[in-house]
Amino acid sequence: MRKGRKWQGLPAEGQMRRRDFLSWAAAATALEAKRGGAATTAGPAKEVYTGVWKFTLGTPEKITPAATRRYFPAATGLATLPPAGACPVPVSGMATRRGYLVRAPLEPKEIVYGLGLQLQSFIQRGLKKKLRVNADPKMDSGDSHAPVPFYVTTRGYGVLVDTARYATFYCGNQRRKPERPAAVPKDPAGVAPNDLPVAYRRYRMGEPGEMLVEIPDAEGVDVYVFGGPTMRLAVQRYNLFAGGGALPPRWGLGMWYRCKSDYDQAEVLKLAAEFRERRIPCDVFGLEASWLSHAYSCSFTWSEKFPEPAAMARKLSEDHFRLNLWEHAFTHPTSPIYGSLLPHSGDYEVWGGIVPDFLTPEARKIFAEFHEAKHVAIGVSGYKIDECDNSDFTGAWSFPEVSAFPSGADGEQMHSLFGLRYQDTIQGIFEKRGMRTYGLVRSSQALAAPYPYVLYSDLYDHREFIRGLANAGFSGLLWTPELRNAENTEDLIRRLQVVVFSPMALLNAWYIKNPPWKQVNRQANNAGQFDPQWEETEARCRAVMELRMRFVPYLHAAFVRYRREGLPPFRALVMDYPDDPQTWRVDNQYLMGDGLLVAPVVAGEAERAVYLPEGEWFDYWTGERHAGRQRVKIQVPLERIPLFVKAGTLLPLAEPTLHTADPNSWRVTALAYGGGAAAGTLFEDDGALDPGLTEVRLRWDGAGNSGSVERSGAGLGPRYEVIAWKRTG
Repeated sequence: MRKGRKWQGLPAEGQMRRRDFLSWAAAATALEAKRGGAATTAGPAKEVYTGVWKFTLGTPEKITPAATRRYFPAATGLATLPPAGACPVPVSGMATRRGYLVRAPLEPKEIVYGLGLQLQSFIQRGLKKKLRVNADPKMDSGDSHAPVPFYVTTRGYGVLVDTARYATFYCGNQRRKPERPAAVPKDPAGVAPNDLPVAYRRYRMGEPGEMLVEIPDAEGVDVYVFGGPTMRLAVQRYNLFAGGGALPPRWGLGMWYRCKSDYDQAEVLKLAAEFRERRIPCDVFGLEASWLSHAYSCSFTWSEKFPEPAAMARKLSEDHFRLNLWEHAFTHPTSPIYGSLLPHSGDYEVWGGIVPDFLTPEARKIFAEFHEAKHVAIGVSGYKIDECDNSDFTGAWSFPEVSAFPSGADGEQMHSLFGLRYQDTIQGIFEKRGMRTYGLVRSSQALAAPYPYVLYSDLYDHREFIRGLANAGFSGLLWTPELRNAENTEDLIRRLQVVVFSPMALLNAWYIKNPPWKQVNRQANNAGQFDPQWEETEARCRAVMELRMRFVPYLHAAFVRYRREGLPPFRALVMDYPDDPQTWRVDNQYLMGDGLLVAPVVAGEAERAVYLPEGEWFDYWTGERHAGRQRVKIQVPLERIPLFVKAGTLLPLAEPTLHTADPNSWRVTALAYGGGAAAGTLFEDDGALDPGLTEVRLRWDGAGNSGSVERSGAGLGPRYEVIAWKRTG
């Protein structure tokens, strides 16, 4: 039974920045009193880490992302961030007949971002989103492979609502009626709302509002507020609170290729040999469903198509390929672990298989021990964890929300957490063996930053895939715009260019027999009918993939910062430049690390406009200098993806290699951008689970026109060698 409509969790006077706390709290109290509630405040929030506040509202549920987490806050990293000041926003909550309602104010022109992997929208202010796990998020309703109840705003703070329910976020799009007639509201600049541009009215930027979060079936919730004072620092605190960012093994940052779903062992080895013979860069080969004796649901045992999996893994390793296996968790009756998992699974089947309850240690142990013995022990380096999301209104293939699990979770909670806890189970294998892994996953949720698993989707809109790269960084997620198929050669090259500037450079050829550069048409490809110009297309694709291999040292350093500082390696421009209104809506460009701006091109575009934020920027391809805070139009020949390097960056580019184990991958040319001093940092990684890292500081003396290298740390891995220093601009 609900215990009244009590507002809880408002902070003490003086903790709210740039708004009058008393007026907001008094208005909420008066309004709820008129509605028959007994609105009260419950005192200040608790600062649990520097710059991180916790509001406990009502009686939170026991099954939440934070309560079931594997990783705990990176306290050392949090302590190194600059102070955040007082709690930047008040949060209150109230039990209702529908569940629990959380409120927080929004200021005029306070822009909201985040809420997980939102492929169809960038700015969330003014929208309503129901954060529901769904494999087919075809409308901008909040459905997502990775809905995350965390948002961040341009005021420089973030808010995490710790729930596994399908929470609905009203992002400033609702306004309470006035107590008395009022004048027509005006924009701060004196413009009546109906005279504003449509997009401006949609986001309701010109008026105060509030974030309303409705949590069904709950009687309370924990809410965490992450201070800044900048948006970037708020996101860093959130990621460090999650445990710090993932640090993939260096091989995970090379090129990936997934074979056709019905390949056998001989075909896998033949294609791997062809890649080396034709000098196609590749570090990871992925197997799809044919390796399993039964898929949909899964047996997790090797099929007759792979009679000697250990020998195959050994041969691939000798040729410097890592092996990755596709699977999903739904366990077929023929699986050796079916019987032992049966009492630790949900009460509904999927594709004739049981659903392990990964919230229980028993299910995780049974599942992990079998995978370790039969896969990892013989050389498997990682997994593609598929179909751990949900499809109800479309494919209707997953377990229903009315399911019950031994852990006490219902189907709604399990859908929200299934991807995370599945990652826990697989991650435990590699951590037990002292290994780092990198893999794929199709569902995630809150506090996912420490997991070395990259999201992907069966949807295939190229512009949405690019938006995903800008959006994922707000919520501690990694995303790959994987290349599956292409309409033509131009589409192939443009998609590949975006792939190589993403967290995972993945070509997923699961339904074509031959590499896509031989033939983009699926039917012709599988019939062995190659394009007459395929070798020319192959050379173009090779050049793009070699570009990825050049950037591996720079990208690895960005991931080290993700681990240590919580700074996303891929992020939207607005995160670094929130005071520049021109960045607020830029969702087709993003930053990779601190110094590189990536502006992808979609097939059919002969030119594109690129917004350059504050500073000086240099065209990577031509060296042309551009002043910041302006939009430039550039021509986009097919062989180039627009890249801009910020002045003061010392960009380390490796020799292009076929794999990251090649010693030449550690030989770099340092490019100094701008006329003054420039600096950059690399990390020599020994590959351990908790790696020893030698910090390699590269410095360019603009006046002396010379470079220097300084090392510190205890890493025992291969050493970087600067083979040349060059200056641009």
